[in-house]
Amino acid sequence: MEKENLNKLYSAKMTDSEFRRLSKFITEYAGIKLPDVKKVMLQSRLQKRLRHLGMTGYKEYIDYIFSETGLQNEIIHMLDVVSTNKTDFFREPVHFEFMEKKILPEYVEKFPVNRQMKVWSAGCSSGEEVYTIAMTINEFKENYPELNYSILGTDISTDILQRASEGVYKEEKVEVVPIKLKKKYLLRSKERTKRKVKVVSELRKKAYFKRMNFMDISYDISDTFDVIFCRNVLIYFNRDVQEKVINRLCSKLRPGGYFFIGHSESIMAMDVPLKQIRPTIFIRT
Repeated sequence: MEKENLNKLYSAKMTDSEFRRLSKFITEYAGIKLPDVKKVMLQSRLQKRLRHLGMTGYKEYIDYIFSETGLQNEIIHMLDVVSTNKTDFFREPVHFEFMEKKILPEYVEKFPVNRQMKVWSAGCSSGEEVYTIAMTINEFKENYPELNYSILGTDISTDILQRASEGVYKEEKVEVVPIKLKKKYLLRSKERTKRKVKVVSELRKKAYFKRMNFMDISYDISDTFDVIFCRNVLIYFNRDVQEKVINRLCSKLRPGGYFFIGHSESIMAMDVPLKQIRPTIFIRT
């Protein structure tokens, strides 16, 4: 009997109506678009949740999601497996070059030494962007030791935020990091068979992580930031949601602060308080 139930579990198929009900909820709750072509992907990714909960069909799972217990206990786990977490060290490097050559020199000239520079990586995934920012600032800081900074990383996935806070990566993930920076900021695992590296504590102490849903009406963050990275996140939202998200983010960005989006994204014709100064680089008006 147990084997029969396992076979049902592994062969469970999601109907079109089940997909539409679930995808509508995910879009409304998290802003993530799930067109019909994503049905197989969603079915596949949720298999692990069905296995964990001992469920044999998606109807049972969806009914659970909409129950009081499911709304409290399962949504975070569901979003952990549904979220797309694709990022790299030094992705779209022109942004970090701009930070090194423009933003940081401007900052140390404009602000007193006792002020802390605050950077937000919104949709930080597993932390590669956060630690790339930290490396960039730390290298600049060698000539300006009085510069102090902190980096907030937020994401909707609790699992991915845990990985980000640990700062442990496979060696192939850090191949793009310049040799000089690898030697200074990445520690190889003592167990060479694992082929992993860990970000040094000096950088990890500069970063803090928080779960956040872009669809929240207001963001539970008290800081005002000097720089916000929101790259390759907006593409998962509808256009009207994108505009709302950017305005909420900008409410946490100081006037004159910088805002980065991904190279495949655009905010053209949106009603947002941003002025374009480079492709995908904006300043808060």
